[in-house]
Amino acid sequence: MTHPPLIPRPLTPDAFAPFGDVLDATGPPDKLINQGLCGRFHDRATLDFGAGGRAGLSIFDAQPRALPYSLEMMERHPDGSQAFIPMHEHAFLVIAAEDIGEWPGQPHAFLTNGAQAINFHRNIWHGVLTPLAHPGRFAVIDRIGPTPNLAEHWFDTPWEVRAHP
Repeated sequence: MTHPPLIPRPLTPDAFAPFGDVLDATGPPDKLINQGLCGRFHDRATLDFGAGGRAGLSIFDAQPRALPYSLEMMERHPDGSQAFIPMHEHAFLVIAAEDIGEWPGQPHAFLTNGAQAINFHRNIWHGVLTPLAHPGRFAVIDRIGPTPNLAEHWFDTPWEVRAHP
């Protein structure tokens, strides 16, 4: 069975809310700090590291991909959230799906605007890190702990993500 193509839509806080948080600095800052020279956009993500875990900060360097993109697998982290903060100003592809038991539901594709980061909530199915340009370097904040914190689901038939219908 062939799936209908996934067409990425712009990443907005409302559209992404079922899956996590959009981290951006749009609008006025929540407050000014550092003698009024720095705007603080305060508490933009719900970080969750579960029992027995702690926050870890890692650097990922992912190979850029291109559209059309074949979504063959999704993963989730049952014990903690995972935030991806680009260390560049290039858009990247974000794919997420709600959990429907032990596998992902309908995937949803989003495209960042180049100035956004994302935080997947705990146990949300998502595609792998998918930069669309070089460099693919990201700061990643996620759970470090004694459990594997990873589940994968491989699709029998991959989903195709296209730029246009």
